Amino acid sequence: MTIKVVRGNPSAEELAAVLVLLSATATAAADPGPRRPRTGAWHAPHRLLRRPHAYGLAGWQSSSLPH
Repeated sequence: MTIKVVRGNPSAEELAAVLVLLSATATAAADPGPRRPRTGAWHAPHRLLRRPHAYGLAGWQSSSLPH
């Protein structure tokens, strides 16, 4: 990588700070890290919770209806 200073007179410390930031950004972009596998809706936590039982005369019918 070639860096050219177009304007100004940066010190050695300022150039070093810019190079550290650029190399850290390039490293982070090259290595995104481990990816989580996509899970379907069957693995969603809200599916583990039960709905309350439907009481009343037609409770047995409403238990089979989609929510």
